[in-house]
Amino acid sequence: MSSFPSGSIQRVAGTALVVQGEDIDTDRIIPARFLKCVSFDALGDQVFADDRQELNGSHPFDQPAFQGASILIVNGNFGCGSSREHAPQALMRWGIRAVVGVSFAEIFFGNCLALGIPCMTAASEEIQLIQQAVIEDPGREWCLDLMALALGSPQDRWAVSLEPGPLDMLRSGRWDATSQLLSRDSELTALMKQLPYINGFQTA
Repeated sequence: MSSFPSGSIQRVAGTALVVQGEDIDTDRIIPARFLKCVSFDALGDQVFADDRQELNGSHPFDQPAFQGASILIVNGNFGCGSSREHAPQALMRWGIRAVVGVSFAEIFFGNCLALGIPCMTAASEEIQLIQQAVIEDPGREWCLDLMALALGSPQDRWAVSLEPGPLDMLRSGRWDATSQLLSRDSELTALMKQLPYINGFQTA
């Protein structure tokens, strides 16, 4: 499993897997009973838990051919429903580093962006062709190129899109609020020393 995203994200490379269907909501991605967890660490094992149980080993997230995939190919309105951040957390901790689909629910998209997971879009007909290519050749290597706005493999290449604002955040690394804070540590420390409610309201 690859490391968690950090800094500038310009490319995501690896194999892919497909979850087909319209309007796949966050309750399917991570069922509500797993929201009681104290941390997100174990959520990767529970992604699509109910769907996987129902399909008894034939779900894409269980199929041996798709283990280790880092790019998820979906259809329309993926991540709809509740606003739970556990959904992209579960995907990320399973190993997903990018999602490509027809469209995404707005809050799910924002939660993915906050984790450094690009959610790129393409036309429905093209997504279906990409899904077919992934299913027919699970071992094929793909590269999602945020600089060229393309999803490519040695055999094919498709244009993908992302709004300029989120695209710039990913390319520049500004999506990573924690890293931005750490990079300004000296300025933040100086500011904290000036705040009376942190320093016992002591005055010079």
